[in-house]
Amino acid sequence: MEKIYVCGHRHPDTDSIVSSIAYAYLKQCQNQNAIAARLGNCSDETKYLLNRFDFDEPMYLDDARVRLSEIELEKPVFVYEEETIFETLETMKRYNQPFVSVVNSDKKVVGMITRNDLADIGLGDTAVGIDLLQNVSLKNICKTLQGRIIVDEDKMHLNGKVSIVALSSRLSQDYEVKDRIVIIGDDPISQNHLIQKGAGLLIVVWTKSIAQDVIELAKEYHCPIIISGHGSMNTSRYLFFSPVISSVMKENPMCFYQEEFLEDVAKKMSKKRYRAYPVIDRENYLKGYILKDHAMSYQNKSLVLVDHNEFSHSVNNVEKANILEVIDHHRINDFSSKEPILFRNEIVGSCATIVSSMFIEKQIAIPKKLAALLLGAIVSDTLNFQSPTTTQKDLDMADFLESISGLNMDELAYDILFMNSNLENKNIYDLLREDIKSFDMDGYTVMIAQVIIPSFDWLKQIQNSISKELKVFVTKTNCDLIVFVLTSIAENGSYFYCEGKLKSWMEKEYPNENPVFMESMISRKKQIVPLISSIIQKNI
Repeated sequence: MEKIYVCGHRHPDTDSIVSSIAYAYLKQCQNQNAIAARLGNCSDETKYLLNRFDFDEPMYLDDARVRLSEIELEKPVFVYEEETIFETLETMKRYNQPFVSVVNSDKKVVGMITRNDLADIGLGDTAVGIDLLQNVSLKNICKTLQGRIIVDEDKMHLNGKVSIVALSSRLSQDYEVKDRIVIIGDDPISQNHLIQKGAGLLIVVWTKSIAQDVIELAKEYHCPIIISGHGSMNTSRYLFFSPVISSVMKENPMCFYQEEFLEDVAKKMSKKRYRAYPVIDRENYLKGYILKDHAMSYQNKSLVLVDHNEFSHSVNNVEKANILEVIDHHRINDFSSKEPILFRNEIVGSCATIVSSMFIEKQIAIPKKLAALLLGAIVSDTLNFQSPTTTQKDLDMADFLESISGLNMDELAYDILFMNSNLENKNIYDLLREDIKSFDMDGYTVMIAQVIIPSFDWLKQIQNSISKELKVFVTKTNCDLIVFVLTSIAENGSYFYCEGKLKSWMEKEYPNENPVFMESMISRKKQIVPLISSIIQKNI
């Protein structure tokens, strides 16, 4: 089932977080795999409401592109570098996977092998097999042939060549067998003759025992003997699968890290011919495989945007996402979609108002605690209905949610206001980042941060440091104008502090006022943004 991320805007306020949680729940009730997401840290106010009503913070989403860690990978099947070719083929067969990674004793990827690579051993030049069998161990040969070691020999001398000798002492004389692996039947006379001729290893087929005189002679000539568990044909076939897999693997294969974006991986894969690639973590531990076919047909995340529609306010690379819906109550700006989508934009004071109404439209009941959370979001975003953005629909929906939650709306508003008044441990930079939005106004980057304060008396504590911190902020963000708005609901107004290269335009508009105070100016969306925009347009 497609995973859908429901996310609010950057520097999320309570309305943004709650709307994503509520709308994700609504989608889940409609059998959709929706997940609430956030694009930044939750404010203290939001954390308070989430904790009070038993909700977890949404997951953090930092990019609209898909990482390898976010998709289903092929099974992380591997073999150790000391395992044999035969064991590797058995692993491939067991997991029905024509490729495996080779790992060292620490389980870190050091190589890769495919079934096609192994087929080349059997079908390719015999010189390859000769090179492999020169250094094969007696133990691995025995294990591969399901045999028994009759004579063990540390000083085994092999040149990698293999001979299958007919069951005749006369014919054994015709073979050059020095240092060769010789496959022979149950013929003690021929066995002794081959040992004396300097055979490097005897593999005996179709027998259960070896004559004692043959064993003694083999020890004298340092020629190990194995009784194979197979006949002549299969013994000769399986023998070439007894070398360790590290001797034929491709070393240092192209691997991809879990954190890499599928978009980037697909570009790299398009230049290569291999079918599958290991996916590893930062410690080089195998996590799975990505198939080229899957990577080349990738899709980025599917998103529902709530409480915003401007790409500049959204997740990184949102323009590459599959945007399914937009639920918002702000101006429509710099938005586009690849296909027709559901775009719901209403003139209300809170996105939570719209989301709540959609529950009613879909005839889906709102749980008690979710109703309480939605009510808190509406109270927060409308500044307890004092904001000029407040509509009758906000008021009606708040009454509806109050009846479901069993809360007293006035008491909830007081608790939220009390949370916002707790500013003692916050510096100017923290306050700036808590609720800030960036706007493109006629080609200029304007950032507007708004903080709700208990009273203007609090300004005396920070008055002297505001200008310095704003200048630092402008340097860090390279914005053209930062407007820091400190709003008191109780005193029905806001103080404006500005820095940046457009500051002179603000000073020209309000000479002899530093900072500028504006009575009844408390809504960023409906009052502050249009005001700043009009001043900029006037000076262009």
